[in-house]
Amino acid sequence: MKKLKGIRLVLFASVPLVLTSFSLNTKSKVKFPYAQAGLTDRQAAAHLLSRFTFGAKPGDIDNVLEMGLEAWFAKQLAGDLPDPIVADKLRMYDALQLTNTQALDLFPDAGELRKMALEEGVITKDSLTDLDKKEYKEKLKAYALSKGFREVKELHRQFISQKIIRAVDGTNQLREVLVDFWFNHFNVSVTKKQCAMFIPAYERDVIRPNVSGKFENLLLATAKSPAMSFYLDNFSSVGINERFEKAANSKVAKKKMAGKLELTNEQMAQREKKRKTQGLNENYAREVMELHTLGVDGGYSQKDVTEAARVLTGWTVYPMGKNEKAANIQKLMNKVGNEGLANNGFVREGDFLFAMNRHDSKMKTVLGHTFGAEGYTEGVDLLTMLAHHTSTAVFISRKLAVRFVSDNPPQSLIDKMAKTFLDTDGNISEVLTTLASSPEFWSEQSLRAKTKSPFEYAVSTLRALNAHIKQPWQLNNWITKMGQKLYYYQAPTGYPDKGQYWINTGSLLNRMNFGLAIAGGKVPGIAFDLVALNNNHEPESAEAALPIYARLMLPERNLDPTIKRLTPFINHPSLERKVENASKQKNVADSLSGIHAMDDDAATNQKEKVLNEKNMLAQVVGIIIGSPEFQRR
Repeated sequence: MKKLKGIRLVLFASVPLVLTSFSLNTKSKVKFPYAQAGLTDRQAAAHLLSRFTFGAKPGDIDNVLEMGLEAWFAKQLAGDLPDPIVADKLRMYDALQLTNTQALDLFPDAGELRKMALEEGVITKDSLTDLDKKEYKEKLKAYALSKGFREVKELHRQFISQKIIRAVDGTNQLREVLVDFWFNHFNVSVTKKQCAMFIPAYERDVIRPNVSGKFENLLLATAKSPAMSFYLDNFSSVGINERFEKAANSKVAKKKMAGKLELTNEQMAQREKKRKTQGLNENYAREVMELHTLGVDGGYSQKDVTEAARVLTGWTVYPMGKNEKAANIQKLMNKVGNEGLANNGFVREGDFLFAMNRHDSKMKTVLGHTFGAEGYTEGVDLLTMLAHHTSTAVFISRKLAVRFVSDNPPQSLIDKMAKTFLDTDGNISEVLTTLASSPEFWSEQSLRAKTKSPFEYAVSTLRALNAHIKQPWQLNNWITKMGQKLYYYQAPTGYPDKGQYWINTGSLLNRMNFGLAIAGGKVPGIAFDLVALNNNHEPESAEAALPIYARLMLPERNLDPTIKRLTPFINHPSLERKVENASKQKNVADSLSGIHAMDDDAATNQKEKVLNEKNMLAQVVGIIIGSPEFQRR
C-alpha cells in the first residue's frame, strides 16, 4: 500500500461518548441547610423540585421526603433511573437514532433533492419555466417518494416531540433540565440550514452524555461536532501548512513544466491570492471564548481570538452523504488507508476530521501560551486550557447559579461554585452539589425567584395536571405562540435566562389563554382528570375549588394573595373569549385588570355564564395556571 510521507498523528475510530460516572456520599458529604433558612421539610422538597425538575407532579414531594432530599438529588445527578414510559413513547419515532450520514441520506433538503432529480433526468433546468409551480413540486415529491426519501420537517418534528416527552414524562428530570441548559449554552440553530440536519445527533451524542461530567469533555465534544462546526463556520477555516504548501507547489510546478497545466504567471498569482484570502474564520474562536468558556470579560483580546482561530484551523467535518467531496475523501482513504492519513497528521473521530493540510503550521500565542506545529493536539490543548481557566470557572458557575437560583445570584455563591469547579477539574456534578448545599440556594431571596420560560411553563402545567401526552406537537404550537420556538433561536448566545425577557403584557395574556385552553381540554392530544387530582372529590363551587386546586398545583406556598387576586375571575363570564381578544390587542396595562374591565352585552354574559357553570372546575384550574404565581419557579 502506498503511504504519504509526513508527520505521524493517530487516526481514531468512531466511538460513542460514555457518560462520566461519579458518586455522591450523601450521608457524609452533603447536607442541605434548609432548616436554617426556616423551611419545613415539605417546603424544602417543593423548592428542590421547582429548580431541579420541570415541575412537581402529584406525589413528588412525598417521594422526595421518603427518599431524603440529599439522596433524591444524588440520584437525579446520576441520571440513570429506569424510564419505561419515555422509552415506550419514543419507540414510534424511528428517526431519533439515525447517524448524521443516515439522516442526510434519508432526509435530503430541497436543494439536494433537486440536484439528484436533475442528475437522473426527472426534471430539467428549465422545469420551473416549462411547468407550473404545482406540477414542478409534484414531480419532485413523486421522485422523493420513489427513492424512499422523507421530508426534513418530519425529522425536526420527531426531534422536538422527543424533547417534550422526555421533559413531561422523564424520571431523570435533572438530566433533562441539564440537557436543556447546556444545549442553550452551546446553542446551535435550525435556522442555519447547513447545521440543521446535525442538531438531533448533536443533542443526543454530544450534549446528553456529558451534562453532569467534566466540563472539558463537554467543551471538546461540542467543538468536534458537525452541528457546531457548521453553525459557527469553523469547518471552512483554513490556514497555510508549510509542508503541504511546498508539496502542492512542487506538483503544480512539475505539471506546468510537463505542459499539463496551462496557467500564466498572472493566473497563478491570482490563484494563490484567492487561496490565501479565503482562509481564516474567527467565528468559533470568538464564541468559544466569549460564550462557551471565559465570558465577555474573561481577560482575552482580539489578538487572542485571531490566534485561537489559527490554532483551530483544520478542525472540520468528515464528508458525509453522496457528494463529490465525500467521494474524493473516500478515494484518498482507499488509496492511502487510515494509516497513511494518520502518518500525515490527519485525525478522524466519527464525523469530525482534523485536516492537517488545512492547519496553520506556524507558531501562535493565546493568553500567553505558545502553540507550535503539532497539529490536532494544539486545538485539544487550547480547549483544555480554556476549560480549566479561572475565568471559565466563574463564568460557568454564574450561568448555573442564574439557572438554578435567581436572575442575580449572590457573588458569595458564585465564588464557592467557582472554587469547586477548579478544585474538581471542572466536575459539573460537584459544582451543582455545592450550589444545592449552599445557604444562598435556600434563602428567602431564592424562593420562587425564577420565571419559567414558555417551554418550562407548558411542561410544568402538564406535570402539575398529571397529564398524559399523546401529541407533543400540539403543545409545541403553544410554546411557539408564547414566544419560544424550540431549536430556532438564531444567536449563539441561546435564549436569555432572565424573567424580563419572557414576561410582558402580551406574554401574560398568552399564558392565561394557554391555561384556560388546556384546562378546558382544548389542546388536542393531552388527557387528564381534574377530579382525580382531588381524590375524585368535586368541589361544590368555584369559590371552594380555588383554594383546593391552588394548593394542589402550587404546593407549599403562601397562597392567600394569589387566591385573593384570582377570586374575581373564577366565575367571570366569557373569560376565555376576553383573554383571547385581549391577547390580540396592544398596550393593555395589566392583563388581569384589563380583562376584568372589559364588558359585553348582558345577554351574551348570561348565556356564557350558564356554559361556564358546566365548566367551572376547568376555568378555576385555567386561571391558576395562568396566574403570575404559577409562572414562578
